[in-house]
Amino acid sequence: MEDKGIYRILDANLNRSREALRVIEDAGRFIYDDLAVTRHTKNCRAALKKLSDAIGQQNLLAARDTEGDVGTVLTCDVETSRQGIVDVVTAAIKRLGESLRTLEEYSKVAAPAHAADIERMRYGVYTLEKRLIARLQPAGRLADASVYVLLTRDMSPGKDVLSLARQVIDGGADIIQMREKDMDDAERLELAMQLREITTQADVLFIVNDRPDIAMLCGADGVHLGQDDLPIDAARKILRPGMIVGRSTHSIEQARQAQQQGADYVAVGPMYETATKDRKPAGMGLLKDAVAEMTCPIVAIGGINAYNMAELKKTGAKCVALCGVVACAEKPADIVRKIKDFFKK
Repeated sequence: MEDKGIYRILDANLNRSREALRVIEDAGRFIYDDLAVTRHTKNCRAALKKLSDAIGQQNLLAARDTEGDVGTVLTCDVETSRQGIVDVVTAAIKRLGESLRTLEEYSKVAAPAHAADIERMRYGVYTLEKRLIARLQPAGRLADASVYVLLTRDMSPGKDVLSLARQVIDGGADIIQMREKDMDDAERLELAMQLREITTQADVLFIVNDRPDIAMLCGADGVHLGQDDLPIDAARKILRPGMIVGRSTHSIEQARQAQQQGADYVAVGPMYETATKDRKPAGMGLLKDAVAEMTCPIVAIGGINAYNMAELKKTGAKCVALCGVVACAEKPADIVRKIKDFFKK
């Protein structure tokens, strides 16, 4: 009787785990085009099959008693309510972790040689959860960002943008933006997809400048809009729920408006003279006002380098955008690392 009960537990939790993995895999595969999530879930399902084979399908099926399961008639409102994809995936992740814990403990009795494998899988789910939630709710990561790098071929002649992306990521960049103004759409999309792959592997946020359609197609974390680009609410109609929308602003009035319209972050500037902005510097006054007043994350932008960081930091700024200073550097990673370390002091 005891053995049958253990097999019933293992059977139920194998099924729960497989079902949860399928929900998670479908989100990673069809919604976020995330190869890492898809590969991880497939590997987990393969490991569960090994456990199932070790226990013996005949033992599991013989112990199964769905009609006699007293738990099938129990339910609660939380289990029947999902407000969106975040709720669906979060519930599946939690269900997977709980099921794996049960499998780990009871497999010590029925298939002890596989208990350690299930334990490793359970710990792997914690990493999977972190990655998925980051994809589902990327805006939540903005508060911890300090270095935001804009990549454009115009500012880095003779350099490979993909190589530059890897270098600034090695230096600790938190966010990468593809800022290509003069490029045909097919080439723009191809570059965006390549940068998305690099940033996904590094777990770095990826933003596309100006183009919500390209951001959506390449699976970016969000889009950055200038003052003359689409309104924020219009861009959100193109984007997936939860994607980041940032807005460039050049006055406190524009910053207020962007926040009121639902921007996830506001870029203020230019702080100093810069080749990427055809306008006079906004200066420290705007940055001080924005930091003091705004509740959404603020990104200082325009002419920023390692030598003016002290002035910027005095305003309370927590995140800066870099472009020319890394594009023209012999060792871009060192520049990013130096500026990021400055924020940690």
